[in-house]
Amino acid sequence: MDKAEFVKECEALGVPLPPHALGHFSFYLEFLLEYNAKFNLTKINTPGEVWRKHFLDSLSALLVIKSQGKVVDVGSGAGFPGIPLAIACPSLYVTLVDSLGKRVRFLEEVVVRLGLGGVRVVQARAEDLGRMPEHRERYAYAVTRAVGSLNVLAEYCLPLVERGGIMLAMKGTAAFREVEAAERAVKVLGGGELTTSAWTLPGGGEQRVLVAVKKFRPTPPTYPRRAGLPSKQPL
Repeated sequence: MDKAEFVKECEALGVPLPPHALGHFSFYLEFLLEYNAKFNLTKINTPGEVWRKHFLDSLSALLVIKSQGKVVDVGSGAGFPGIPLAIACPSLYVTLVDSLGKRVRFLEEVVVRLGLGGVRVVQARAEDLGRMPEHRERYAYAVTRAVGSLNVLAEYCLPLVERGGIMLAMKGTAAFREVEAAERAVKVLGGGELTTSAWTLPGGGEQRVLVAVKKFRPTPPTYPRRAGLPSKQPL
């Protein structure tokens, strides 16, 4: 996928790009590939696949996320989906969260170089972030593309979501098998029904599934549990 195809597919997705966006995405791509050669941030290391599998795929979150509000990107890695969302929707306030120092330094550099004033970077584990008063139940959306089962992701994300807000997990077709197993965890953590919507990533036919959970009740103070426990003993 090249720039022109990316713009076309954004339009098909219902995501019109602001005037500065294509230049920002181009710089982001070049800087990512340069940094990746030294620090191995992503296995996707060709320009066409970055446009498609990282940038366009990230923007599919806008099928759920509205153009305003506070978003926390849990386990942001090399900035996906948070930085593409911030580029495409400058009215969003985006917090990028990762626990690994090399990723955080990369994210901070990208944010500075692109002048993304509505974006901040936090180095923390999700379990710890969910207990911090300045982050707990402060976000309209908590989104993750992290690898992990839905019941684990729910404990990472729902404590960060305000009442009426939404947790969004961006996954492959394995999501359909995980929904039922995650229902108890979601209910315990204050969420409602898990809803799924599928779409096909252009250019390769990969199936993507967006799993959204609206939050109706405060998360009990005992959650999230201490770091490492959600993945070892899922709800």
